[in-house]
Amino acid sequence: MADAVVEFLLANLKELLLYHVDLLSGVKDQVESLHRELSLMKAFLKDSREKRDESAYVREIVRQITDVTYEAEDIIDTFVVHAAMQKARSALKRVFHALDHSNMLRSVSEDIKSIKVKVKEIYDKKMFGIESLQSGEPSHKPSARKRAPIVEEENVVGFDEEARTVVERLTDGPEQLEVISVVGMGGLGKTTLAKKVYSDPSIEYHFYIRAWVYMSQQYCRREVFLGILDSMGLITDQVYKMNDDRLAEELFRHLRSNRYLIVIDDVWTTEAWNDIKMAFPNTACGSRILLTSRNTEVAMHANPYCNPHRLRFLTNEESWELLCKKVFREGSCPPELQELGQRISKRCDGLPLAIVVVSGLLSKREKTRTWWNKVAESVSTYVARDPTQCMDVLALSYKHLPDHLKVCFIYFGAFPEDFEIPVSKLLKLWVAEGFIQQIGQETLEDIAEEYLVDLVDRNLVIVAKKRANGRIKSCRIHDMLRDLCIREGAEENFLQVIRGIPDRASLTSIPNYCRRLCIHSHVLEFVSSRPSGPHVRSFFCFSMDERDVPREHTSFVHEAFNLVRILDLKSIIFSRFPNEIVQLVHLRFLSLSGHFKVLPPAISNLWNLQTLVVVTTSRNLDIQADLWKMLQFRHLHTSGLSCLHGPRAETRKDSEDPFVRRNIQTICTIVPECCTENILSRTPNLKKLGIRGKLVMLVQERGGMSLFDNLAKLDHLETLKLLNDTFPLHPFKCHIPGLPQSYKFPPNLKKLTLSDTLLDWSEMSTLGMLPNLEVLKLKDYAFKGSRWEPLDGGFRLLRVLQLGRSDLVHWHASSHHFPRLERVVLKHCTHLEEIPCGFGEVSALQNMELYWPTPAAAASARLIQQQKQQDQRMVNSAFKLLIYPPDL
Repeated sequence: MADAVVEFLLANLKELLLYHVDLLSGVKDQVESLHRELSLMKAFLKDSREKRDESAYVREIVRQITDVTYEAEDIIDTFVVHAAMQKARSALKRVFHALDHSNMLRSVSEDIKSIKVKVKEIYDKKMFGIESLQSGEPSHKPSARKRAPIVEEENVVGFDEEARTVVERLTDGPEQLEVISVVGMGGLGKTTLAKKVYSDPSIEYHFYIRAWVYMSQQYCRREVFLGILDSMGLITDQVYKMNDDRLAEELFRHLRSNRYLIVIDDVWTTEAWNDIKMAFPNTACGSRILLTSRNTEVAMHANPYCNPHRLRFLTNEESWELLCKKVFREGSCPPELQELGQRISKRCDGLPLAIVVVSGLLSKREKTRTWWNKVAESVSTYVARDPTQCMDVLALSYKHLPDHLKVCFIYFGAFPEDFEIPVSKLLKLWVAEGFIQQIGQETLEDIAEEYLVDLVDRNLVIVAKKRANGRIKSCRIHDMLRDLCIREGAEENFLQVIRGIPDRASLTSIPNYCRRLCIHSHVLEFVSSRPSGPHVRSFFCFSMDERDVPREHTSFVHEAFNLVRILDLKSIIFSRFPNEIVQLVHLRFLSLSGHFKVLPPAISNLWNLQTLVVVTTSRNLDIQADLWKMLQFRHLHTSGLSCLHGPRAETRKDSEDPFVRRNIQTICTIVPECCTENILSRTPNLKKLGIRGKLVMLVQERGGMSLFDNLAKLDHLETLKLLNDTFPLHPFKCHIPGLPQSYKFPPNLKKLTLSDTLLDWSEMSTLGMLPNLEVLKLKDYAFKGSRWEPLDGGFRLLRVLQLGRSDLVHWHASSHHFPRLERVVLKHCTHLEEIPCGFGEVSALQNMELYWPTPAAAASARLIQQQKQQDQRMVNSAFKLLIYPPDL
């Protein structure tokens, strides 16, 4: 952890010296000297990594380095805030505050001298010399070689018979609603078994409705109901605004006439079950609730007449099989490692989580007897079936992580239990925190994604959802590993989590040097307590219920955390834009919700800001902030129809454009009128663009040119969303006449989404000519017309095709039209008579999903499934067909 702390401060000092040296007037020499001293500490930390576990003396030196680095960071950051305020004042006010500023300069100068003395003392203490620390294994550095971040399906061992038993209990038995519970200690595989049962074909066929929700210790009744409704695809704006009781009624209404299966994962108390059970009707349809819990009392309370399914531990043979699958994938264990490997798996005492985590530890190092024997000796000191000692087994993997992954792993403790973490957000947070260092020409976000995949490969992070291209869309972490993150984070002053109903003392007394503060409930109580966290650099709110912040408390962040860098307040709603935020000059990540119509120009003063996320209840948002002044800016995410303005100043034709921002990668979403050359020519490395509004303004030509032509120059753009929002007019009255020619699209476009564009199916020939298109999502009413006949030679790389509502009746296609198609998703295509039978000949096709199709379309899909099953020449025989409702 010390490595990351020193690395970040060095990078911060370097940036100040290079780009904001005017703020260091009077202390520049001291800051440069401090940078040199800390660079020596960085060298010591690098060379001492292998000795820290063996030497308490080295660990103490490292702890002192961490403390003094935090102290130095506080001094520099506080001074920068003061200097920025002085710079922003008028000339008269600067004179008035000159004495204060002079006193601050003297104070900072003395403080830096004190820090340098402490650094020298620490450096002189290492009497053994750096040279003696260079024995042992080399430290593990991140590889500069880029690897495609594709994740594989998890291996499951020892659950086949268990799954058959649970499936039988769910599909047999009485017609009345019945609760079937799976109980066992943490890490035993309750969720894994439930997932295996949930996706079993006989379960998919038997139950008309299936839904899954995580509950966890700190659950919110409203979130549980919303989670089930979301799993059923029933979330609308109206539903989202309902209170708890109305949501329970809505869920009851949708379930009462159908046979359903609801999986409620990780229920901790009988009170939790009592809180939600009224939403599940008993209508004698054979419906079932599958409940998982660590507590047998919960299971017996939910159904006193039915014994729970008690999950057993793995046998020694199953433990060894699981370890081999995780470490060697498709290969086999070398003979010289078998005895050690079997000893390691046996010491895990049949607990799958312990085996999986230790397997990740084994697979990431060179497979030698020396390393495996070291792991075997470490594991042998613990008994995995004791939860406390199991935590020590899990901690082994953490202790042996490379330094660049340790800080990323501990960060998962910031998120609530069983929280599904959006990967795009996680990667931006890691970058903003300074965890990611530049390697070659890769973007910081790409490097961060590789780090995440590495943690998945080490079995420390669970993939929750995948994107259409196979990459990770969302992830989560086992609650025992999350507890480990929180424990280690607290020891390092890295992280504090406030959960449950906090008392007054815990609200107001934030531990000294606490750098990250996470509030998981009762946010308004925390806000109204007027907390103080002068050392806090990251503040997260994960309120289960979105609540309005009273006007008198909108300035609480600036008052409490004036050195903050990460501010995630998306779960609370501001009645007005909190203007005090623009004084937080260290901000790198800002996420807000509120009733905003304007983003004020003063946001431009946040020169460190990288990511801005704004969710507003207003339909329109005017972004008056001058993003072109913000050198570090990377990502803009806004709801509604957002108006982005170009640079305020003109540039000379004969000089380099000072407003080009090569860091900007994301702009979502802006109105078509903003897609001007003045804006898009300044974002040459843009990777994701969302456009929402009257798209006719985008494609309409004036003087032989259209705004869409500016997209052709975005060579790095991979994702494009075109949403035809014509409110208050109906899209029929403002649809676009046709698509621009294919050469006008961004040349490297991989993913395209269209909605309400009402294009003729003949326009698909243009999209078919896009050379790199892999994912095509045609949302509701993207196209119109009763017949679609694709042309040969198009969609050469298309892997995923999604169709939403349309009046399509006849669709003719074959392998010639979609040679590499892997997945087809149709939603509410209520006029389509048949899925093209030619899809049976597409060898790459692995997955087909139909939601509310016509009976004829469902029947044709089943014929394709039969053809796939009979065709022994298929590249991949694991074709999956999902039809909802299943009885069509």
